[in-house]
Amino acid sequence: MEINVTALTADDEARLKQQRAVIERHLAPAAIPKYATAAGKLGLLHALLEANLFSPQQTYPLQCMGVVLGDVFVQELGMQWVIVQDTHGRDPAVRLGDTPIILFPLTMISKRVERGETIDVFELFGDIAMQVEDMLAQE
Repeated sequence: MEINVTALTADDEARLKQQRAVIERHLAPAAIPKYATAAGKLGLLHALLEANLFSPQQTYPLQCMGVVLGDVFVQELGMQWVIVQDTHGRDPAVRLGDTPIILFPLTMISKRVERGETIDVFELFGDIAMQVEDMLAQE
């Protein structure tokens, strides 16, 4: 299957910004400075998951959580947001430089919640970051 990876358009940027806002509205004003850090973003996601704020049927807000998770990959691993287009459609993803390492964070949380799994976002991030490092070492 052939895929095409391109930069985000202004519309893509606006969509991701809207999705972030769905999650960021749950931030307490005092938590806003901490949210600028990767740990702060993961902490917010952890709190939302612990509170069972979104049901497994609420795919959109769960995918919004995935956007914030993607921002952590960008912030911590130096990845960048891109658009991946293939025969199945066009989706935002994060890519490590010009490597073939591409992650699709929008569904990383939603699919696990839909399957009824308990998610530790700190562990999820750590596990995936280690896999990215392993893949990079094999490049």
